[in-house]
Amino acid sequence: QVQLVESGGGLVQAGGSLRLSCAASGRTFLRYFMAWFRQTPGKERDFVAAISWSGGITYADSAKGRFTISRTNANNTVYLQMNSLKPEDTAVYYCTAAYGDVVRRTWNEWTYWGRGTQVTVSS
Repeated sequence: QVQLVESGGGLVQAGGSLRLSCAASGRTFLRYFMAWFRQTPGKERDFVAAISWSGGITYADSAKGRFTISRTNANNTVYLQMNSLKPEDTAVYYCTAAYGDVVRRTWNEWTYWGRGTQVTVSS
């Protein structure tokens, strides 16, 4: 079992930045693919970015050039640095994990989820 706890969300003006963190515990962090998804009311969770245990990275088109995903295996933490934020980035951001080396872009392919952290970008 893997427990995930997100932090770092909040209210920011358009053009601003936020850094989300996801602390993982419960099992060996290595060999787990980690990712961020986001969700707005009435919609499914959308893929934002993913990072493999070896550092391979994949971004959604909406995140390319603005968001950076990273991980520190030593302290079991994944980060999402979000710059140039837009009102349409407003959502609940979720951290997720799945064992293995395969990139998964749909939410139902992931195994473990955090409770989410709210990000609100004002115009």
